[in-house]
Amino acid sequence: MDKKLALCILSGGMDSAVATAIAKSQGYEILALHFDYNQRTQEREKECFKMLCKDFGALKSFIFDANFIAQIGGGALTDTSLNIPKNALEILNTNAYESKNSIDAQSQQTSNKNALESLPITYVPFRNGIFLSIAAALAQRERAEAIFLGIVEEDSSGYPDCSEDFANKAQDFISCGSGENIKICAPLVHKNKNQIVSLGLSLGVDFSHTYSCYENNQKPCKACDSCLLRARGFAMAKAKDPILK
Repeated sequence: MDKKLALCILSGGMDSAVATAIAKSQGYEILALHFDYNQRTQEREKECFKMLCKDFGALKSFIFDANFIAQIGGGALTDTSLNIPKNALEILNTNAYESKNSIDAQSQQTSNKNALESLPITYVPFRNGIFLSIAAALAQRERAEAIFLGIVEEDSSGYPDCSEDFANKAQDFISCGSGENIKICAPLVHKNKNQIVSLGLSLGVDFSHTYSCYENNQKPCKACDSCLLRARGFAMAKAKDPILK
């Protein structure tokens, strides 16, 4: 009997780890894909990716060089000349809990240039679109039935490629471009961080093998958008974050 395969885009962060755990719980065997796009915390993320691959018993793991994303530039995650905003979660132009309707309304009222300027400096232009395009090619070659990714709309930082609409349209172009029905699965898209933490714990995710900080490779800065969202999630889930011990 053929194995049911899912290609999981696994950054080493908590969202992609929980999305991978969901794939595993649904009976998929895991093919794990990680992208090195010269992000600030690539060293730590790669360590976490390798640990998570062992945790999930991945059949295969892939680390792809996507440094061309850093060459495109435009965001502080890859451009060290730009500062990572600190303690700015509540004053982002696009609030962490803003609904997609508000984002859609803003997009209609601004030009493409102004819409881009309204995004957080940590936004990497079309990152998830690039990742999914490459993942689709690999999934087709490996005969995977599904691609799982950990995008989150409700408490992302307002990134347009973290929405349900983005995932649905990605499904269309990947089905069209591959000629196959490779399912795009974004199981966390309408969950917030405390729900993700609780779900991950129920599925046995080892959060000590995940990392979320935008800034540092060793210890989380505890002040960037991603650190604050993670801290909020654990606090609301009434759980302790193991990487802060």
